[in-house]
This record gives sequence, C-alpha cells and structure tokens, in this order.
Amino acid sequence: MNTRPLIAVPARFSATTSALRYAAEVNARALIEAVWRAGGEPASIHPADPAAADVADRLARFDGVLLPGGGDLAPHRYGALGVHDSVYDVDDLQDAFDLEVARRALDLGIPLLAICRGLQVVNVALGGTLEQDMGGREREHRHLVHLVPIRPGTLLEQATGAEKAEASCYHHQRVDRLGDGLTVTARAADGTVEGLELPGAQGWFTAVQWHPEDTAHRDPAQQGLFDALVRASDARLRGGRRD
Repeated sequence: MNTRPLIAVPARFSATTSALRYAAEVNARALIEAVWRAGGEPASIHPADPAAADVADRLARFDGVLLPGGGDLAPHRYGALGVHDSVYDVDDLQDAFDLEVARRALDLGIPLLAICRGLQVVNVALGGTLEQDMGGREREHRHLVHLVPIRPGTLLEQATGAEKAEASCYHHQRVDRLGDGLTVTARAADGTVEGLELPGAQGWFTAVQWHPEDTAHRDPAQQGLFDALVRASDARLRGGRRD
C-alpha cells in the first residue's frame, strides 16, 4: 500500500463559520488541495497551549509540517514596544503554538514549508524582527502579483525549478532583522524579503512570503513547493524516522 506522508498544518482560529454554526479552526482549501496534489496527507492540528501539551511529542508522529498564512504576530513577540494601528487578528495562543511548532520542527529535522505568516513566525522564532507595517496602501503587498527573482543554488530554486517566480502576495508586514542563521533566497524589487532558508538545517526547510497555494493549481513552479515538501517528508517516512 502506498502510504501518503502525513503533513501537519496548524489550524487557524476563525471567529465565524456559518456552515458549522460555531467558531472554528480552519485551513484554506487551496492549501490543503496543493498538499494532496503533491501526494501528501494533510492534517490540521489544534493550536493547543505548548505549556500544556508538548509540541515536540505531537509533531513526532508527522512526516512534514506546513506553517500557513494568517493574522499578525503580536509585536511583543519580537521585542517591539508599541503596536502599529494596522496590526490585526493577533491571538496569543496561536502565536505561542506556531512559534513552538517552528522551533521544534527545525530542532527535530522535520521537513518544513512556511508560507507568509509562517515565514514571519520562523524569523521571529530564530530571534528576528518584523516591520509592523510596510508604509500604507501604496507600499503594502496586498492583492499583488509580481515576479520575484530567486537566488541560484537554493532549495527554493530547486523546488520551483525557476529563476523567477510569479508571487501572489497578501501581506502588510515584512522581515526587518533576520533571525539567527537565516539567509535570503528571494527579494522583491522594493527590498521586501520574499524567501528564507536555514543553511545547515537538519531537515528540508524553505519559506516564502507569498502564497503559492493561490496559483499552484495552474503554475508548476508554485506547486513545486508543495511537491518538494512532500518528497522530503516521504523520504523521512521511508527512512523510518516517524515515531
């Protein structure tokens, strides 16, 4: 039997979901479908308090992790003293869980793909900071599709198979100071960090500031990111490294 590698996708809290009648924990359908197309078995996981449920133990049963997009991280998480008016959808439990997932996945060498907020989470988890707002509507990257050059020789280049990616962006924050050990693999024309990797990481890891799931159904370069995550996760599974 061909067992699909199991990919953990931390759920996002949603205050309203009419079809379910209650608040919910959700993930974008396009994201889940991209993992499935790649041959993975996506599994949403509950953002529980890391102090009450050991995240390393929870992740040990998975072959890969996908940190998806979402609301903003609380600025105090990266040492900011004030809060910009544009900061939205902050949830302390979500932050605590996502940051611990990023740390433990990297520590354990579990293949990790981080998207948009996920990239920012990894950067902060490794001691980096964020620019709380990029400068208003004329500078933010909401509803923006643009070509982003990719640095040669990176995992990002290998995954996309491209020198430039057509990036679908939706964010108003960006990386300020890089986290420890991280290197930039893609950068927009305005200087925004669009890709990060961690040379020497135990497991496969890459992060993008854009949303590859937006166009993965028609763009092989974007689908390639999910394919690469699942390949690395499958290798982990076949190697018997899942507990």
